[in-house]
Amino acid sequence: MKKSYRKIFIHIFIILLGIVMIYPLLWMLSSSFKFSQDIFTSKTFFPRVVTLENYIKGWQGMSGYTFGIFLLNSVFVSLMCILGNFFCCTMAAYAFAKLDFTFKKVYFAIMLGTLMLPFHVTLIPQYILFNKLHWIDTYLPFIVPKFLGGQGFFIFLLVQYMRTIPRELDDAAKIDGCGKIGIFIKLMLPLSLPAIISMAILTFLWTWNDFFSQLLYLNSIPKFTISIALRMFIDATSGSQWGSMFAMSIVSIIPLFLIFVFLQRYIVEGITAGAIKG
Repeated sequence: MKKSYRKIFIHIFIILLGIVMIYPLLWMLSSSFKFSQDIFTSKTFFPRVVTLENYIKGWQGMSGYTFGIFLLNSVFVSLMCILGNFFCCTMAAYAFAKLDFTFKKVYFAIMLGTLMLPFHVTLIPQYILFNKLHWIDTYLPFIVPKFLGGQGFFIFLLVQYMRTIPRELDDAAKIDGCGKIGIFIKLMLPLSLPAIISMAILTFLWTWNDFFSQLLYLNSIPKFTISIALRMFIDATSGSQWGSMFAMSIVSIIPLFLIFVFLQRYIVEGITAGAIKG
């Protein structure tokens, strides 16, 4: 009986803690269905009158551009970043995990060293470089580094996962006539699918939620992504459209919510599987 009461108490505590953590999101969802004048004046959590005005106005966007344009921009940048990480990180990880070459350990240590550098250390040099290349106000600062191995974390993640794949499979593939490229395409990529899916999901989430980098490099409104477009609803000099911002924030969260609901098991499997063999 004591163990049962203890379990009940723990579950109740976890549920209450979860409600406290998710309350800001629930409040934003409720406020998106309220009239703008009632968001900060109404004392009730639920809207007195449910309205879709915020979603309609929010989707119409600002400065003559609908919110759908910003949504497509975010989708394009996220998908290109996923493609870049898949193209580069998988090959680099395969080389570090399965191939032997000169200074392999040195290069791997340098790659790990890039993970220890704070983002702000490389911020100014990167901006100067991209400015000289005339990449400012384009998507190239986000996409091109992904095709050049700019995500050391994902290389490390895939290396750890590929090291768990027995070398006997490599030897069997070599006996069947597969070369290094054939082993990579026909063996390593299919067997590393959980880690690759985890990489794709995390790349999408990080790119979708990125605000600072996109604010730094994008200047033209038609090229804005969701994270910057939401900022347009807040104006310090004139009236801020809080209701529209909350409504479009809910819209921007929907893809992330669906990914976590349907693909979260791949995230856990891809990250933890490589921990078996370090």
